[in-house]
Amino acid sequence: MKQKILVLGGAHIDRRGRIWGDTVAGASNPGTWVEEPGGGGFNAARNLARLGFDVTMISPRGGDPTGELVSEAADFAGVQDRPFVFLDRKTPSYTAILENDGNLVIALADMDLYRMFVPRRLSIRAVRDAFAATDFILMDANLPAETLTSIVERASGLGKPVGAIAISPAKAVKLKACLDGIDYLFLNEAEAVALTGERPNDPSHWPSLLGDIGLRGGVVTRGQRDLIAFADRHVVALEPANVENVADVTGAGDSLAAGVISALMRGLSLADAAREGVAAAALTVQSPHAVNENLSPDLVRQTLALVPPARILH
Repeated sequence: MKQKILVLGGAHIDRRGRIWGDTVAGASNPGTWVEEPGGGGFNAARNLARLGFDVTMISPRGGDPTGELVSEAADFAGVQDRPFVFLDRKTPSYTAILENDGNLVIALADMDLYRMFVPRRLSIRAVRDAFAATDFILMDANLPAETLTSIVERASGLGKPVGAIAISPAKAVKLKACLDGIDYLFLNEAEAVALTGERPNDPSHWPSLLGDIGLRGGVVTRGQRDLIAFADRHVVALEPANVENVADVTGAGDSLAAGVISALMRGLSLADAAREGVAAAALTVQSPHAVNENLSPDLVRQTLALVPPARILH
């Protein structure tokens, strides 16, 4: 029987425009436009479904064609979609303009609807049943701070492990009140700085700094530099995979989270779980989409050949 994962968080539309040449401010720039379903929680949910888990997604959704696109993407990936639909609202969206090299020019996040996911919605019977039936709960910081805290409290009462995706520095701080109830937090260095107020000279100090504010375990990514993973007093460092033909880095962190969670739920060590997460991220950046539609357990195992061994720090 498949293990069950419940995901609560962002499921919206990502729109990305990439400028072909040099960026000219205040003018029309030739380029390309991509529109696809996204959201940290939703990307991770689709990856986890492709990695063999029984995944349920709960998220606010508007009663518009954009919301239907998100639902179709969930069905295509094998995710059980259980949205709160607000018929008179728009589905959230994220619109970004990128330079030719992938750097962000400007972005607009229209995500006010996530405020509607208030804590009392966790008391709906279908949601309570989903909590009771799951083996692991994953949330992302698109949701209101009080809802994130309520999710952790409900999970703790049921003895369910919790993972979280920080999303951005501005949103990561919403997790501060419930850090001590999160088993694994997936974040980058900028998000870690937003939480701790510090940036250590030695990245191996991240577990200590995050532990000081209550976090028990997590993965801190550092771009092309070594990531740091920690849990149960174990700390490992791991170089990113050396990937050629990078198509788009969007969704890499979400797939890394899915790969790590998948491995940990299968009983692998932290070091091996980190390697599987890096392999899943490598597959994602080779795809033009935020979720690699070819992702599978076999493909992750094959990609491990590109991932160096993790270094055990503690």
